[in-house]
Parts: sequence; C-alpha cells; structure tokens
Amino acid sequence: MKKKLLATLLVATMAMTQLVGCGPKAGDKKEGATTGAGGSGEAKTEKLIKVGIINNDPNESGYRTANDKDLKEMFTKENGYEAKFSYSLKNEEQINYAQTMIQDGVDYLLLSAADTAGWDTVLQDAQREGVKVILFDRTVDADESLYEASVVSDMNKEGETAVEWLKGQNLSEYNVIHIQGVMGTAAQQGRSGALQKQVDAESSWNIVTQQTAEWNAEKAQQIVQSVIDAKDKFNVIYAENDDMAKGAVAALDKANISHGVGKDVIVMGFDCNKWALEELKAQNWNYDGQCNPFQASYLDDIIKKLENGETLEQKTIIMEEKGFDATTITDDDVNKYGI
Repeated sequence: MKKKLLATLLVATMAMTQLVGCGPKAGDKKEGATTGAGGSGEAKTEKLIKVGIINNDPNESGYRTANDKDLKEMFTKENGYEAKFSYSLKNEEQINYAQTMIQDGVDYLLLSAADTAGWDTVLQDAQREGVKVILFDRTVDADESLYEASVVSDMNKEGETAVEWLKGQNLSEYNVIHIQGVMGTAAQQGRSGALQKQVDAESSWNIVTQQTAEWNAEKAQQIVQSVIDAKDKFNVIYAENDDMAKGAVAALDKANISHGVGKDVIVMGFDCNKWALEELKAQNWNYDGQCNPFQASYLDDIIKKLENGETLEQKTIIMEEKGFDATTITDDDVNKYGI
C-alpha cells in the first residue's frame, strides 16, 4: 500500500514539473504580449504630434467658423495629433496663449495673429525651445527666420481686385462708406490699403466715413445708420467682411434705400459665405471677394514634410482666390465657393 501511494505521488510530481516547464519563465513573453515602455516587445504606437492652435474668435464671422471647423476636423488623434485650441481677437491675449503653449512643450505652434505687430519675442522664445511656428490665414511683422512657413491669402490682392471691380462700374462720383474690420489685422490692412490708395489718387473718390465695426454686423448697421441720420450722400458700401455688409444692408432696408444691381447703393463684402453669395445672385449685393478658409490640409502637409526631414519648397503659400460679380455669378459658383 505504501509503495502504491509513493508511486502515485511520484507521477503527480513529474506532471507538475512538466506544467511548470511549459509556463513562461521570468522574463519570458507570451505571444502577443507587450512589455513596459522601452521593452523590446512593446507594441509600437505612434507618438502624437502636439500642436497648439491660436485663432481668432470662431464666432466673429462665417469665414472664421468654417476655418475653425476645418482645423478641428484635421487636427485629431485619429490623424496623429494632440491639439489644443485657444481663441482671441486681442493680440496680447493671443501672445499669452502662445507663451503658455510653448511652456507646455508643444511641437508646433499654429498661429493666426490678431495683429501683425508684437510677435518677435514670442517667436524667438518658440525657436529657442525648439517649437516650430507655422502661420495661417494672417501674416506677422517678424523676420521670416522665426517661422517655418505661412499659409495665407494675399489680402493686398483681395483689396486690389475689389477696387479694380469698383473702378469698372464707371460711376461719375464715388462716395464710399468704408466699414473696416479689426484694425491692424492683415485682412483689414490689405482691404483698406487698396481703397485708400484709390481715394488718394482720384478726386472723384471720397470717403464719407471710415470706421471699424470689428467684423460685427450690429456695429456696421450703427455706422451706416449714423450716416443716414446725418443725411450724408453715399452710393457705395465697402464692407471688409460679409457680416458687416449684412449689417449695412439692414440699415439701408430700414431707411428704404435701394441697393444692389441697378439700384441706389453698391454693396460690397468679402469672404464668400454661401448666404452672401445667394444675396449676390439675387442681385441685392454687387460684389463679394473670396477669402479661402480651408487651410488645414496645407498645414498638415507642411507638418508631415517637416517631420520627415524634408525641406519646404515655399516659405509662403498663397491660395488662389476670386472676386464675384452679381451679374455673372452662377449656381455652381455659389455651391463651389460658398462657405
């Protein structure tokens, strides 16, 4: 009986030894398992690229809303990015956001500056910390060595195209209500500059009033209403974005002043919101200048090239843009270019 019990124990011991021998030893890895960070068996996961994106208020206009939406759809974890967004129409607030993002260790700082001036120190700090800066939508007054690239509209050309169109209307006299955007922005400077140059050159061109409505429809309506109340003569509204043109038209409608093709007042806007192009097609407005908000794919392409160690062919990438006339705009234009 003792011998039989001893034999049974011996068989069990051998079976246990075989089981232990088939299990993983210390340091062995099961198939498909991963080790901790730095281990040779670690499942490879791509490191997210950290981007800090500083933009203007997305509610300032339809253009900015479309621009912000385009950026948010591109800079996602699914596309390999960890993105933080900050917004302001004030330069000093944007500069504070930029400093915080640099301290947080972003890889790239994407910037649409509220004002062209005042960015040298921040860009120098970014360069010192190894943060690559890419400008979008707007330029800054800083040495080109302080940023990698810029994706921009040619705001000067936008203004020149609009003013050339207005010259082509061959009015005997131009009495213009000039409604400006946020002062100091590249869009304001480009669109204002072309008009001011023409006014300075031609005695038949007059500025009735020139005020900023800061891209805001209500403020634009107040500006036009004040001109109407003062009974000043005008026949052109040159508004530097669609929302301000919309506000201006509200004041005209309230005063029963006709506007659009063949009417008392020429209405001009910028940005090509779809609803604005519909106003153009209905000939309630006369002209709308395009400003392309879809810059995210350009920015993504630049970042990918820099990540791959490639040299960028262009420092400044200028997007092609159009100007639309109420007498020639088509449904296809509205659907293709409306934002």
